Amino acid sequence: MRARPATVVLAVAAALLLTASLFPIYWMFAASLMPESRLFESRSLLPTVVTFEHYRALFDERDFLVPIRNSLLVSGLTTIVAVPVGALCAYSLARLRMRGKGLLLAFVLAVSMFPQISIVPPLYLILRELRLLNTYPGLVLPYLTFSMPLAIWLLTGFFRQLPRDLEEAAMLDGATRMRTLRDVVLPLAAPGVASTAILTFLYCWNEFLFALSFTLGPDRYTVPVAIMLFRGRYQVPWGEVLAATVLATIPVALLVLACQRRIVAGLTVGATKG
Repeated sequence: MRARPATVVLAVAAALLLTASLFPIYWMFAASLMPESRLFESRSLLPTVVTFEHYRALFDERDFLVPIRNSLLVSGLTTIVAVPVGALCAYSLARLRMRGKGLLLAFVLAVSMFPQISIVPPLYLILRELRLLNTYPGLVLPYLTFSMPLAIWLLTGFFRQLPRDLEEAAMLDGATRMRTLRDVVLPLAAPGVASTAILTFLYCWNEFLFALSFTLGPDRYTVPVAIMLFRGRYQVPWGEVLAATVLATIPVALLVLACQRRIVAGLTVGATKG
């Protein structure tokens, strides 16, 4: 059976799009294995000389495990706080009868779209008074200002798509609202909750402005800040920057690959009726 022309065109377009999307990642990895002297001289797409010197320098000279640890701690703690609290708020907005729910949800969305740079100065003064600068809580609290609205907005849509029948049956049997949420709603909304947690973690992992503004030394730098502050004596060590970027991408890639089914299931909740 001959393939239809439209199918062939779509297949070619998809292949070109996939190649264009993956090529920067491939080149980042390939260039991280090249000696510094060949980064701007080689015209080959394959590394002709392979070296792990850049990766060795990250751990022997720059102690890159420290920013990786900091990013994991801050992103993980923010996700642990934002998703459960956001789930409670989202369930209230999706199920409880109250005035001004639409206005409140619009306000939550407006907060998530607020420019970060405009709130850095007041947050800095608050954290300085609380003696939280250059601490993990001093990063987690600002991160909640954008991760909490994200979690509330996403989870509200997930909860609205769930049928009310099971909740009403559980409450008729004597279950409280909180027990209904814990035993009925959250298991049904598990794909949505999982995708929200993953997106929140990734958002925090990639955050740069707050981490740069509220940390004062290498002991609290996160991965994006540490990479940005790489300096050589006379030039930027691009080989180490590329190697650090590869290492920073690996945890995110593994997380997405391990949870891709839940991400897709969560993001497509309510896309079809039935």
